[in-house]
Amino acid sequence: MTQNPQNPPAETAREKSLFVKALSLFSSVRLYNVVLMGFAQLLAAVFIIAPEKPIVDTLADPKLWLLIIASALSIAGGYIINNFYDREKDLINRPQKTLLENQVSRNTLWTVYFGVNGLAFGLGLIVAFKAGLFYAGYIALMWLYSHKLKRQLFLGNLTAALLAVLPFFVLFMYFRNFYEVILVHGFFLFLIIAMREIIKDLENLQGDLVQGYNTIPVALGEKKAKQFYSLLTFLTTLPIAVLIGYFSIGYMDYYFCFIAGALLICLPLLWNSRRKREYILIHFILKIIIGLGVFSILLIDLENLILKVSNLW
Repeated sequence: MTQNPQNPPAETAREKSLFVKALSLFSSVRLYNVVLMGFAQLLAAVFIIAPEKPIVDTLADPKLWLLIIASALSIAGGYIINNFYDREKDLINRPQKTLLENQVSRNTLWTVYFGVNGLAFGLGLIVAFKAGLFYAGYIALMWLYSHKLKRQLFLGNLTAALLAVLPFFVLFMYFRNFYEVILVHGFFLFLIIAMREIIKDLENLQGDLVQGYNTIPVALGEKKAKQFYSLLTFLTTLPIAVLIGYFSIGYMDYYFCFIAGALLICLPLLWNSRRKREYILIHFILKIIIGLGVFSILLIDLENLILKVSNLW
């Protein structure tokens, strides 16, 4: 008896369903962003926060890895809760991606949400009581942002930018190191994230209008949103100038010069934008800037890095 090729075996259908659900879960937690943040924390610890320590000693520190994993878990939990509250809006703004993410049931998402956050809190407590409190506060702020603050004019954008830079603060607490250069780097990253949030609001204008989100484009209009973005662009030249002129950041100078040019090039593209796909392009450019910023940390002391790596062999 031959099998109907149009009816796949139950086992194959089950495997396909599991694969789709796994893909849906990875999409919900924004795995790329989570991994990028973990890598950024690791490089920041090695080259910015504790540069005087040998690389091997820093990489062999189990508590550092616990903090990085705890940060990754809490950020993943933040994406899950954000998607949960934004589900109806996202069905309007990005229907295909949202339909994929909806393959996982809400009960499963809640289970994963509480699981990753509980684990993050527990790992923080293993490192130090203060680290545990930090992650408890960070998780609570993530929930508050997704549930309430995201809908508030200006406050939503500022909170989103703050949440993006806060995971580095736990490293300052652990290493008990805080230099002025770190503050300037953090301010630069804060401005870039704030710019990205404005572009996201412009992308999601239709869904935000329907769901009553009080974002800058909704409350003040697209023109005002573009003006705020332009203001933030020019403000980024301040930390760039300070980092290049007053601190020793090695070959990272080239990164900041490149970024300054890229941001200025984005301005005419923004002001000529009338369609969502043009905002998506600017959003993509900002993502590239953030991603390159992570890897450019390696350029701060390139000669010393090469020497240290060569000594390992």
